[in-house]
Amino acid sequence: MSNQIQFQLVSPQKRYCDKPVAMVTVPGEQGCFGVMAGHAPLAAAIGNGVLETYDEDTTSLAKRWFVAGGFCEVVAHRCTVLADQVIEIDALNREEIEAEIRTLAKTKGDGVTVLKKIALAEAKLQALQA
Repeated sequence: MSNQIQFQLVSPQKRYCDKPVAMVTVPGEQGCFGVMAGHAPLAAAIGNGVLETYDEDTTSLAKRWFVAGGFCEVVAHRCTVLADQVIEIDALNREEIEAEIRTLAKTKGDGVTVLKKIALAEAKLQALQA
């Protein structure tokens, strides 16, 4: 049995990753989980948070992305994450996110929608601190 699993990270706009990895950690709605070769089949909803890949072993962090929404499917030797939104961690800008939160806090209108947008922005800030 190989010690790697084929990992695919895809959004509606783009394919971000398609390569073998030693492990991927996924921010599920019910908590973060890891996927390695030999993982049982799984389908899980994705929450807002940091997705990480490890190339050579489970200690060699290779890449980090912020993901929001979507789902993860694990079958046989493949893990596919179909995310509504994918942003490379390095592309997140703390000042822009904080300004967005301030603007949203002053927004009038559908309170539920505004709260969801604020929660998404706050998750991006947390990703920068991780």
